[in-house]
Amino acid sequence: MPRWRSRTRAERRLAAEQQGHRGEALAGLLLQMKFYRLRARRFKTPVGEIDLIAEKRGAIIFVEVKSRGHQGSEAEALGAVNSARIVRAAQYWLARHPAESGKDMRFDVIFLAPGRWPRHLINAFSAS
Repeated sequence: MPRWRSRTRAERRLAAEQQGHRGEALAGLLLQMKFYRLRARRFKTPVGEIDLIAEKRGAIIFVEVKSRGHQGSEAEALGAVNSARIVRAAQYWLARHPAESGKDMRFDVIFLAPGRWPRHLINAFSAS
């Protein structure tokens, strides 16, 4: 009987990246259905990456998407959010878009898990 080959580290990383792309696409659709205007996806900076940047009612929203392969607790996923990295990346984005610096900004998190509706946590953490 042939043995099943276990996935290599590179294969697991690729699968996780693909799951992340699907999750970000789903989160983007969710935001658009809630009448947010998407400004950027996967915005890369020297200090980190922002999954989604959106705008609604004159506020700039920086969104972190947390996809889980299982139904884990949202508190655990929120604890995995590196808020300092996201805030630094948001400051970098604002420096590159000075016309937007006068607008309100906030940091949201969207949780995704199989078999559950996406959960949008508005103003999940502050910049301070």
